[in-house]
Amino acid sequence: MSDGLDRLIRGVERVVVWMAGAGALIVLIQMLWISYGVFVRYALGQPDRMVTEATALLLFPVAFAGLAFAMREDAYPKVTMATDHLSPGLRKGIEIVNYILMLGVGGFFAYAGVSATIRSFYSGAASEILLWPRYLFWAPGALALILFTFYAMLRLIRLIRTPAE
Repeated sequence: MSDGLDRLIRGVERVVVWMAGAGALIVLIQMLWISYGVFVRYALGQPDRMVTEATALLLFPVAFAGLAFAMREDAYPKVTMATDHLSPGLRKGIEIVNYILMLGVGGFFAYAGVSATIRSFYSGAASEILLWPRYLFWAPGALALILFTFYAMLRLIRLIRTPAE
């Protein structure tokens, strides 16, 4: 059973890497678009109103695209000064509580993101200047939050099953 769980985690981790890559691509697009906007504003004297709205709308998906990747790389800030002095069993217990908290927070935000995506889809809401459907901006963030929550659940299951070191 553990082999199946490890295989599932490896498969999800491939998606996690692709999601982080998509986030990096969004950042690259934002960087180029903002640079274009600065050039047009100051060199040509004609500000582009779309730049501000587009980059603001793209902040939501990019904010969550690398969340699961940070978990994969164990890149969240930690204070281990105290936990390093605990027994392995107690350290594992604290780590389990940490994953449960991440699962709860991730689940809450995933629900909120999916709910916002569905509501914006059915409402037909569009951005004010670009007139792009808002659900297109909510959906990638919601997907990233679902991925994070699922990945946190898999990591928690593996942690619970693994003996303390």
